[in-house]
Amino acid sequence: MQVSVLFSGGKDSSLSAILLEPFFEVELVTCGFSLLPVGEVASQTAERLGFPHRVIKPDTSILEKAYDMIMQDGFPKNAINYIHKSFIEHLATDDNINFIADGVRRDDRVPVLEHSEIRSIEDRFGVHYVCPLKGFGRAAVNELVKEHLIIEEGLSENVLKADYETELREIISQRNGSGKIKEIFPTHVQSHVIERRKADRTEQHD
Repeated sequence: MQVSVLFSGGKDSSLSAILLEPFFEVELVTCGFSLLPVGEVASQTAERLGFPHRVIKPDTSILEKAYDMIMQDGFPKNAINYIHKSFIEHLATDDNINFIADGVRRDDRVPVLEHSEIRSIEDRFGVHYVCPLKGFGRAAVNELVKEHLIIEEGLSENVLKADYETELREIISQRNGSGKIKEIFPTHVQSHVIERRKADRTEQHD
């Protein structure tokens, strides 16, 4: 069986792929709207992890609606959740995709789907949505990272990743200037995966 894992190049989506590896043929999929080379960033990381990867470009109307939402709200939660849901629905229309996974953790608030949204997607499209990290808190995830991944961390404005926030930031910057980004997005630390730890890579090929 194959599973399509939503992939940003960060530790959570990378760990999700590794956890699913014993049970599925894992492919990594990245959402890109062509504002920034997020697909290239994700592809380089996917190659180091040893998983096939592809970039999928949904209709730009999704990004436009998310932009309107974030400008109206003044905070990113609803806009990011909207892109997340829309991208999963976009993937679910592919008849070749039966399992869709992401890196959502137990305590995450963004991006997340409500239980009713998950049931609706599964019923409408006949797919299975799974969250390998849903039972893990931040501390537990960090322990897994120490065992399996080499990462770099930095403030969100300094780490180029392939998550939804990256291109939302870019469209806001293009239309309103970089100062507007600081008004909307709280400063937080993000991760970017460099590669698997060597012991993990050795086990992968045994």
